[in-house]
Amino acid sequence: MKHQKFYAGFVLFIFPLLFCSLVSVDLFAQGNTQVSSQLEKAIQLYNELEFEKGLSLTRELLKEEGINDQDSIAVYSVMSMLTYAMGTDYLRQAFQYLDKIAQIGPCKVPLPNQFWPQQLRDQWYDLANARNALMCTGESDPEIKTVAIMEFDNYSVGKYQEELGFITKGLADFFEADFSSISSLKVVERDKIDFILKEIELSEKGKVDASTAVRVGKLLGAQLMIFGSIVQLDKNNTKMLCKVVKVETSEILTSVEREGKPEYFKMEKDMVMELAEKLNLALSDDTREIIKTSGTESTDAATLYAKGLFHMDKYDYKKAYEYFKQAYDMDNNFVEAKQKMDIYQPLAA
Repeated sequence: MKHQKFYAGFVLFIFPLLFCSLVSVDLFAQGNTQVSSQLEKAIQLYNELEFEKGLSLTRELLKEEGINDQDSIAVYSVMSMLTYAMGTDYLRQAFQYLDKIAQIGPCKVPLPNQFWPQQLRDQWYDLANARNALMCTGESDPEIKTVAIMEFDNYSVGKYQEELGFITKGLADFFEADFSSISSLKVVERDKIDFILKEIELSEKGKVDASTAVRVGKLLGAQLMIFGSIVQLDKNNTKMLCKVVKVETSEILTSVEREGKPEYFKMEKDMVMELAEKLNLALSDDTREIIKTSGTESTDAATLYAKGLFHMDKYDYKKAYEYFKQAYDMDNNFVEAKQKMDIYQPLAA
């Protein structure tokens, strides 16, 4: 448990250094300080596109005496990213570092890291699934519920069916981010849901019905599933619906809806707050402020962000970066767009 707490600190602080140039902190207070120092140097070299030099540092770390499993996982994580950034010729080697992590133990630390590029994340899901460790079991707080959020359906008519195609992906991402800020919830990653859908060969065959989605929720260990949809009839009128289903019984626990101007991301904030109230989820003032200020109120910026997510999922990092950057340029308070932009800038270069 001590090492798990240590690695949680690593996840929260060391990987943002890859992209956000955060102030250096003592990340390995419970680990190997030499490993910490060298990883920070390797990460800086990653930012500078000096991937080979970064790898040279990380290889030396594995020779350190007394390096434990958590330290090794941290090193292999950085090595995988450095190698992956070198191009397709190094893809197999980058995956091999992930396999080394899986051999140490896929559930020793929380993975995948949110700052891994999409292909590394997908490869990790494949490795974990092969070891029946896609959902790690262990000590869990009974007060914390696991929730899975499905991609929203678009039931709009005419030109809005096509124009809003990307919005539905962005809405699910925003709901995921906002619900993740609530301490009494554990949110299943969007791409993990996509992985399961592909495993049962459904993601490319149109809409996923509620019964199948609930089946996915059971596979992911979720207690709650959230479904959403939008219906836009003209430029001034839209309807947005969101419902919560109890996975065990397929019972609809509650639902919320909004009608009016197609200001989807303002609606999303209101619906998150109302769902939290209906589900008796306690929200601190800080959490309310996080939910209120996250994301963007600009539909254009949100659409660009959603297009970035689409290309990110296709591993087209250059286009993904361009869309994330456009979204951030349009709204400089759009933190999620800035974060994604920084993640994929080295890979786009």
